Amino acid sequence: MTEPRYLVHTDGASRGNPGPAAIGVVIQDAEGHEVAVHSEAIGRATNNVAEYRAVVQALAMLAGLGASRAEFLLDSELVVRQLNGLYRVKDPKMAALHGEVRRRAAQLGQITFRHVPRHQNERADELANQALDRAPAE
Repeated sequence: MTEPRYLVHTDGASRGNPGPAAIGVVIQDAEGHEVAVHSEAIGRATNNVAEYRAVVQALAMLAGLGASRAEFLLDSELVVRQLNGLYRVKDPKMAALHGEVRRRAAQLGQITFRHVPRHQNERADELANQALDRAPAE
C-alpha cells in the first residue's frame, strides 16, 4: 500500500519587514481534510525568514504524523524557487533555514514544493495573521 500524500499550505507574515512576524501551517490529507494546523508568532523577522520558518514547522509536524510524502503549496515564489534549486540563497539567515528545510525534507522522503497564487493559500495566511494579531505589540 502506498503511503498517503499530504498537502501542506504554509505562510509567513511580517509587519514591517523586518518586524513582528508569524507563521501559519495547514496540513491536509489527500481528500483535502485538515489533519493539523499551526499558528505562531515568531518574534521579529523578515517575511522571507518567516516563510522558511513556516516550512520548517510544517516538516516537523509531518514527521510527527509519520508522513513520507507531501506537496508543499506556498505563495512565496522566491522561497519555492530557492527550495527547488532554481535560485541561489545569498542571505546567511535564509541559507541556514534553507539547509534545515533540505535536511528535514530528505529525512521524510518525497517532498515537493510548488508555488500557488495567494488566494489558494488563504487559510495559512489567515493563521499567520491571527498569530500576529495575538502577539504583544513591540
